Order: sequence, then C-alpha cells, then structure tokens
Amino acid sequence: MSVKLPYQYKIMMRTNRLLYEKAAISEKMKNEITNQQINLTDSLIYASYIQKALLPSDKFCQELLPESFILFKPKEIVSGDFYWIGQNMERIFVAVADCTGHGVPGAFISMIGIELLNKTILDCKIEKPSEILSVINKGIHRTFHYGTEETAILRNGIEMGLCSINKKKNEVEFAGSYHPLYLIRNKEITEIKGDKLTVGVSCNSEFTNNTIKLHAGDTIYMFTDGYVDQFGGPHDKKFMHKRFRHLLLTICNFPMKEQKKILNDTINAWAGKRDQVDDILVIGFNI
Repeated sequence: MSVKLPYQYKIMMRTNRLLYEKAAISEKMKNEITNQQINLTDSLIYASYIQKALLPSDKFCQELLPESFILFKPKEIVSGDFYWIGQNMERIFVAVADCTGHGVPGAFISMIGIELLNKTILDCKIEKPSEILSVINKGIHRTFHYGTEETAILRNGIEMGLCSINKKKNEVEFAGSYHPLYLIRNKEITEIKGDKLTVGVSCNSEFTNNTIKLHAGDTIYMFTDGYVDQFGGPHDKKFMHKRFRHLLLTICNFPMKEQKKILNDTINAWAGKRDQVDDILVIGFNI
C-alpha cells in the first residue's frame, strides 16, 4: 500500500535536492578555479625562472663592477623592469629599463629588450649609448608595427637609461629615455636627464648622448620610477625624487652592500602595509 506524501513535503524534498545539486556544482567550479589558479601561478613562477636566467647573474655583475649593488623588487611574480650589464672590448654597459605595464605584459616586452641589447652591443659592437637606443627603438617599433592592427595600436615601449663606462679614460657616456642618471661627487648630486621619448613608440626618435668625466670617489645611480612612485609614509603619498636624492646623498659613502640594505629597508618601511605599486629597480656603482 503506497503512502501519499503531502504536497509541502514533496516541495521541500525537491528544494533540498536542487540545493544539493547547486552546492555540488559550486564546489566543482570552486575546485576548477582553484586548480586553474594553481596552474597559472606555477606557470608564472616558471616564467620568472626564465626571466631571471636572461638577467646577468650577481657573480657576473660583481666581476665587471665590483663596487656596485642591484636592488630589484618585482611587483608581481614576473617583472616589466629589467637590467642589463655587459662588456664589449674595454667598455662596460649598464642599462635599467621599464617596459610598458608590469607583470606578464611587461615581462614579454622585457625579453625583446634584452635580446635587442645583446644583439646591438655584443653582436653589432655599437658603443655609443644614443645610437644603441636608436637601434633598439627601431627594433621595438618594428616588432609592434609589422603585426596586426591590434598590436600596432598598443603603443608598447620601453623607458630606458643606458651608460657606457670606459675605465681607461675614466669616462661615462649616457643616454636616456625618460630615466635620468644621478652622479654624486663631493656630496653634491648632478642629474643627467633622459630625453622625453619612449623607446619603440616613434620609429625616427633620436637620443642625446652625454659624456661625463669621472673623478675619484664618484658614485653613479640609475633607476626606474618604481622607488620614487611608491605610496606610503604618514600621509600616504609618493616617496618622490627629492626624498630619494636626499637618501642617496646620506648613504653614498657607505659600502655598496649596506647601501642596498638601507634602500630596501627604507622603501619597505615607507610602504608599510600598503601594496607595492610598481616594479622597483635601483643600481648604484662607482669605478
């Protein structure tokens, strides 16, 4: 003999079944999203290993510039900032660069920039920083304007500071795309400004070449804008160039390793609990 269930009970059973099915689907979607995030993070971590492999090693940098430091703090797992240090005959080259965007988009462009620096300086043996930037400018422009319409309108580019050091002549040549070079001599700081041109945006950009005679005790700093643009402090404002210059003047006579630590500790304290807003890159050296 069958028992007829009340209508309300049937509704309750059906509702419970639907809720169970919905919960099961939600749990499945949650697991899928978690797995996708894990896979994406694993891919980014592996990509960061590739990017780091393209950067000059600490040992190589120390061999070329024993009195130097590199403070490199990517905002994300991979970075849109990069540095390049190399040697061609008697000249040592140092570059700091900030690619369009950060994270994955910037990292893609950084790999192109690194390859162009290798080709221009090591293979083509071009020595003048302004000429090197012009060659890289055409290479970046060609890369993003010979493709589809979509890549042509992205205005991908690099802001870069590049110097060529001739130890025999005690001389540095510098050319910059927005990024400056700071020279500290006798507790005074001189700023050599870069041109207000982004590498890769215009095919025919020409860059200014600056020549600096070095004196004993001179210290040179090159950097991207991540350090000075970091928000923090008691009023949640940018660190700014004025405060950065004062800090460099304060620490310029310290050992390079200690300078790096102070710069790192200072920007961490300034940011506090605030997120890092951009990739950070600062290089200091003396000859």
